[in-house]
Amino acid sequence: MIGNVEPIDIFNLRGAMVMEKTIKSVQDVFEMLDAEFRSPEQFWEPFYADRSRPIPFFSNKPDENLVEYVTSNLLSGDKALELGCGPGRNALYLAKQGYRVDAYDLSETAIAWAKERAAAEAQLEVHFECKSAFELNPAAQYNVVYDSGCLHHLLPHQRIPYIDMIHRALVPEGMFAMTCFAPGYGGQGGPESVMNDWQVYEEKSMRGGLAYTEEKLRYILGDRFECVRFRAMQAMEPDDWRFGVPFLWTTLWKKREM
Repeated sequence: MIGNVEPIDIFNLRGAMVMEKTIKSVQDVFEMLDAEFRSPEQFWEPFYADRSRPIPFFSNKPDENLVEYVTSNLLSGDKALELGCGPGRNALYLAKQGYRVDAYDLSETAIAWAKERAAAEAQLEVHFECKSAFELNPAAQYNVVYDSGCLHHLLPHQRIPYIDMIHRALVPEGMFAMTCFAPGYGGQGGPESVMNDWQVYEEKSMRGGLAYTEEKLRYILGDRFECVRFRAMQAMEPDDWRFGVPFLWTTLWKKREM
């Protein structure tokens, strides 16, 4: 030591610098790819800040396909997980049907809104929490996992742990229901918004969200899940109590045992 100055451990400093940019695991690869894109929180926090914006899914209405699955007895059990729940419209609907619901979103603003809705609607009990889907590690406890527009905002490499987590979260023969952008949904790039995965990294953009062909969805999900329902979402009138827009796929899948 020289005076009151602590000596610098050059070896550990250099080691830390090396490890910071060194790929040793698949997770390191994922983090490297994540770093090439804007953090999702940077988009979703301001997105939900103004509740008066004319965003169709800001209304407290459940997806029309989810209502069909429930009323047609395609779903069973009593415990559900919603991923990317936003202001909670589908989680609240499931709670009204008797489900015990855990619902997550990475936007604190959206979760605060969802909790307000739950408190206002006959004190519905839903576990809302601000957390990324990649922070979850559930093990075979849910009868239903619901994703209303989360998958199409994931980078291609993020689908790998996402689908794996959903499969682990479901009980045997549990159901995974999902909506996502169909080709030609009219976002940035319009009908050309169907990108192959390499293009995402070449352009460093998902053009506002990835549209999926039916073939691609069956390809990426078919190993883990058996397809039960696959159709376009039905358009709902503005005064209908259900949400529905025609540019989304609605899909229902049963867990395959591996």
